[in-house]
Amino acid sequence: MAARLAPDNVRRMHQSLHHVVADAAWSDPALLSAVCDRVLPAMNRHGPVVAWIVDDTGFPKKGRHSVGVARQYCGQLGKQENCRVAVSLSVATWNASLPVAYRLYLPELWAKDPQRRQKAGVPKQIEFQTKPQLALEQIRQAATAGIDRGVVLADAAYGNDTDFRAGLTELELTYVVGIQSTTSVWGPGTDPLPAKNWSGTGRPPKLLRRDRRHRPIAVKELALKLHSAAWKNITWREGSDRKLKSRFAAVRVRPAHRDNWQAEPHAEEWLLVEWPRGEKQPTKYWLSTLPAETTLRDLVKMAKHRWIIERDYEELKQELGLGHFEGRGWRGFHHHATLCIAAYGFLVQERSRFFPWARAGRLEIPAPGSPPGFQPRGRSAVMRTA
Repeated sequence: MAARLAPDNVRRMHQSLHHVVADAAWSDPALLSAVCDRVLPAMNRHGPVVAWIVDDTGFPKKGRHSVGVARQYCGQLGKQENCRVAVSLSVATWNASLPVAYRLYLPELWAKDPQRRQKAGVPKQIEFQTKPQLALEQIRQAATAGIDRGVVLADAAYGNDTDFRAGLTELELTYVVGIQSTTSVWGPGTDPLPAKNWSGTGRPPKLLRRDRRHRPIAVKELALKLHSAAWKNITWREGSDRKLKSRFAAVRVRPAHRDNWQAEPHAEEWLLVEWPRGEKQPTKYWLSTLPAETTLRDLVKMAKHRWIIERDYEELKQELGLGHFEGRGWRGFHHHATLCIAAYGFLVQERSRFFPWARAGRLEIPAPGSPPGFQPRGRSAVMRTA
């Protein structure tokens, strides 16, 4: 790039480009917003936004001085390891998706270490936030910016956080989020016990109750008790070499987390469970605030749409160098990622010029109509009539 821009002074141009990535004071959110404004209309030509997808991605990194590096779970390696982790929010249609927010997760040991913060250039206003808190902040900003809304999708690292789900509901966003098998709910037809009868003295009791015989149930236990007729085979999309299908059940439940500290029970939600044939027990669980009339197939299709973000990260890392940043600073880390996302946005925009089902050698581009009076070669100028 430097040689093409300044063939007579390559070294100086190389340093200038490095400065743009590592140190220049331009705004990452502003550039990501501009990319979204440019790419989203192209995506919408083939369908509306259907989902906002929360995810995080890890970058293995040795040492302790690179910003955000700590021993934590790294999805890329599938285990605890020294790494950096970034949280992102993507908007998705059924055919394409684009990251619109991206920020480094700053572990608490980093957030409370003034010396390391100063060396890495972490802004003063950055405080420790859990990943669900960080994701919820990104979602609030996207909602304020007026980005077309979709159903929020997230895995159990986010969905198991009651405050995260409550925050989505406060923003009037529906969701389909993963939960752990130990999450407790009130099963179909059951609710927490009402408040105790008032004795006539003191304040009237308001808090809901539970006792030894009347308690919520773990979603795994509930799934194992479902009748065999509740399980249906559902196909949700075409894979690379076969149709993707599995066995699912969905029931209406009420989340039970700390409801004995409140006066009203949680609203009913969908509990969606996947139990593939041949497995000894269910493998995945989701809670969803999609409408009560939503079909099982639509629930499954939406829950499984998180796959599209995996494709994004695969291309961002393997083709566009998202994981190749070798600097130590906060600004450089985010500038590098923003420029990678801008390049990815360009690719999404170019792909959206064609039909979503276009493949190499099968673009199916519509041919323009013939001009008025056009006569193909070999056709008689005077048409015969019967």
